[in-house]
Amino acid sequence: MPGSSRRGVLRTAAAAAGLGLAGLPRTAAHAAEDAPASAASGRTDGAGAGSYLVGRGIADATGEVTEVGMMGYGRTDQQARGLHNRLRARAFVIADRTPDGSAGERVALVVVDSPMIFSSVHQAVLRALEERYGGLYNARNTMITATHTHAGPGGYSHHLLYNITTLGFHAKTFDAVVHGITEAVGRAHADLAPSELSFSRGELHGASVNRSRAAFERNPADVKAHFPDAIDPLTTLLRIERQGRLVGAVNWFATHCTSMSGDNRLISADNKGYAAYHWEREVAGADYLAGTAPEVITAFAQTNAGDMSPNPDLEPPTTPEDFESTRANGLRQYEAAARQLDRPGTRLSGGVDSRLVYVDLSEVTVEPEFTGDGRVHRTAKPAVGAAMAAGSTEDGPAFPGFSEGENPFWDAISHSVIYTVSPELRDAHAPKAIAVPIGEMNRIYPWVQETVPVQLVRIGRLYLIGVPGEVTIAAGLRLRRTVAQVTGADLDDVLVAGYANSYFHYLTTPEEYDAQHYEGGSTLFGRWQLPAVQQVSAELARAMREGRALPTGPEPPDLSAAPLALQPPIVLDAPRIGRSFGDVLSQPREGYRAGERVSAVFAGAHPGNDLHRGSTYLRVERYEDGAWRTVADDGDWSTAFRWERDGIAASKVTVTWDVPSGAVPGRYRVRYHGDAKPLVGGARSFSGTTRAFAVLA
Repeated sequence: MPGSSRRGVLRTAAAAAGLGLAGLPRTAAHAAEDAPASAASGRTDGAGAGSYLVGRGIADATGEVTEVGMMGYGRTDQQARGLHNRLRARAFVIADRTPDGSAGERVALVVVDSPMIFSSVHQAVLRALEERYGGLYNARNTMITATHTHAGPGGYSHHLLYNITTLGFHAKTFDAVVHGITEAVGRAHADLAPSELSFSRGELHGASVNRSRAAFERNPADVKAHFPDAIDPLTTLLRIERQGRLVGAVNWFATHCTSMSGDNRLISADNKGYAAYHWEREVAGADYLAGTAPEVITAFAQTNAGDMSPNPDLEPPTTPEDFESTRANGLRQYEAAARQLDRPGTRLSGGVDSRLVYVDLSEVTVEPEFTGDGRVHRTAKPAVGAAMAAGSTEDGPAFPGFSEGENPFWDAISHSVIYTVSPELRDAHAPKAIAVPIGEMNRIYPWVQETVPVQLVRIGRLYLIGVPGEVTIAAGLRLRRTVAQVTGADLDDVLVAGYANSYFHYLTTPEEYDAQHYEGGSTLFGRWQLPAVQQVSAELARAMREGRALPTGPEPPDLSAAPLALQPPIVLDAPRIGRSFGDVLSQPREGYRAGERVSAVFAGAHPGNDLHRGSTYLRVERYEDGAWRTVADDGDWSTAFRWERDGIAASKVTVTWDVPSGAVPGRYRVRYHGDAKPLVGGARSFSGTTRAFAVLA
């Protein structure tokens, strides 16, 4: 199955659909080989041998796609039933190039299509990298961030709160995430080559809206003047070029990955995943199954997206309408990034650097410099507010009986009982209506993380503040101003890298916290949590400015020994009487035109027997030159893989393919690849193939 054939199919489809952006003069990155370098190709002036050594890597990080709770909306009923598109880890290793051409100081940036990065994953990846590379990649210089898709599988944390909707820990999903990230970093390490880095900025409107406007309006005038529309429209692009040719990019833009509905049951990379997929595959012709790296690897990363919703009407999305809204939002992010290639960027120089410290956020003394009221304050043990239990009503409400803002019952309990008994808790958490004193529950079993990493990475003049949570735009602005003031950097050269290395829920300004909307109720360590993180960020910035090392501090405990797992195992796969695995139960029609949906139903098996990581559960094939060649797989936007039980041990698998507008007329077929578990022994692979059908002109 040559990759060149698939690239050709994709280029034809992309051209027919008018997907000619991305700074690629024709339909794919190959065009740069025989065309003069120009602004349209993403080249900046004065390209030479490369001021940095940069490597790019991508790997499959898809976990279980059926019978696993999906992460993000906190809904116990949102159990995955299939796959829309695969989740991927994209890694970029950036090293300062020494005078002799070797690699000096380096950093590794990882962006994963994943709901969150938990300490469980962070620790396991660092251990794996240590085994493979010694101390070359470590906590200080490796930044792992999540896109925060709400359509990914959960169950990969070692803290109980995040595994409630998944019946505990899911080792297969955990391994898929960890191995995917580790492989991506390994591939980036092997890909190191002289490169030029540049970055550019633009604005994107229409892809985000403030879902907590009343809380935002409590901020001081200088914050509201900085964000007159109550959104952060900044879209920043880091370009990677070799010999004037674009080979990679990282984009940062603030919007939630909640375009997919809480009613959706298919694993999906959501809007940021689509943006990366569109650039790499639909525009640049990548073949993820070819065994070679895509010629252009692009990541769409999060920044301070805590109060930024992708849903313009501030209503939770619905299914199946959410598929189109996801694609449309991702396309806007891609187009905003690609437009920046039409003008020269700012060439980066000056090397790379990194710092990281672990902070116990339950007991930070915050100095007056950061509290804003001239007094010393302390953070406290984490507590879940009643507003957090309400969920974000604009993106997907959580538990009934709770609301954003006032919760009279819980307000009364907190102020008349909890805060009376514990003045320290009152000083840190009021006016939060505490629904769950989760810090006290941590004494019995680890529910949430209290010791978290805060990181600062510098690439030339670009600074990234690695924050392990969801930062509102106003809180992000204060963090950026803090680091810019210490380092002397321009404000727009400092970005928050949200969802980094761990997860502590939300980070709001004290003013926003007082409103106790969902974001404030989810700021676990109280009103002074942001000033505490500002204080830590300032120390990281000072150490970096002065070239001074910092002790990392006590690391969070390793909880991998005995994670709680309650999901029943897969016992047996057995087809219905008279059927065999792979039988086609419902054949496609004889012919289809562009825009129509091909559907086939197979006698299948449980997809959890083999996650097919790095491979596929399905293929759409076209007959060409005497052979069947793959034109789409389960990582494509046009396909979907749905699973359902058929009795007790039997399964039905439905594969659909939406015929794209650029599909070449001809004979096609659909193939399904499954793995069946007998009562004794390991799973056995099988396949099923439909009859041929025609795609008509």
